[in-house]
Amino acid sequence: MILFIIIGVILLIVSFALRSNASSPFFKFSNTLKIIGVLVIALGVFSSMFKQIDAGKVGVKSLYGSVQSDVLESGLHLINPLLDVTDFDIQTQNYTMSADHSEGAQEGDDAIRVLSNDGLEVVIDLTVLYKISGADAPKIFKQIGVNYTDKIVRPVTRTRIRDNAVYYDAVALYSTKRNEFQERIFKSIEEDFKARGLILEQLLIRNINLPASVKTTIESKINAEQDAQKMQFVLQKEKQEAERKRVEAQGIADYQRIISSGLTDKQLQYEQIKAQKEIATSPNTKIIFMGKGSAPVILSDK
Repeated sequence: MILFIIIGVILLIVSFALRSNASSPFFKFSNTLKIIGVLVIALGVFSSMFKQIDAGKVGVKSLYGSVQSDVLESGLHLINPLLDVTDFDIQTQNYTMSADHSEGAQEGDDAIRVLSNDGLEVVIDLTVLYKISGADAPKIFKQIGVNYTDKIVRPVTRTRIRDNAVYYDAVALYSTKRNEFQERIFKSIEEDFKARGLILEQLLIRNINLPASVKTTIESKINAEQDAQKMQFVLQKEKQEAERKRVEAQGIADYQRIISSGLTDKQLQYEQIKAQKEIATSPNTKIIFMGKGSAPVILSDK
């Protein structure tokens, strides 16, 4: 658009130069160049009156350095051709700070190194999900510019994480207080972003790395706790088995006590006679009489 206008102006200048020199062999082309120059300028002016804003973006208008408060939404707009329109992406964006050279927004180790409450260095990998408030895009353009990621997102996030990490021990950040820490820094970063026209959608702590000595201590503690839980299970099982045997022995003792206290000599004699009678009726039974006064001996081949 601007290029068309520049080309048209150049053509007009050339046509006027040719027209001023009647002896030039190109004099006859001066009118043609003049007409073409006017048409090119008109085309450039006409084209600059239309501005298309893509989906997921807004256009911020400025005229000679003065930023206008209203924005152009997505679509085709008829505007003042003198306006300068800057596109701002209002879709969700992410900024990752990682120790992995291939994952972060910047090359190299870009993880956040903080000091915990117990004076240990903790390395945090983090991803920030955010977007621009469309209504605040003119303010961002005027106060910050288009490079809001490096000016606001990165420094604010790193600073707030360091400010809040000092309230937690390294082990707590690694384990029990991780979610609490994430919620705390989310709230503080959200307030700073909002004041700058940015909307914080989500804060993702991807990894927390502790010093090697602390990691070893934690792993040893976890293994000891697991061993203690295993031993507690074994002891509980043995206790239950001992209780089962005690109940079984008590049952046998109670049975024997009941039998011994309930059976009389006459009952025992009756049971003995009854058993001998069953053996005597067997076809393979032999009865031997030992003599006077002796009880018969019953032999059975069965």
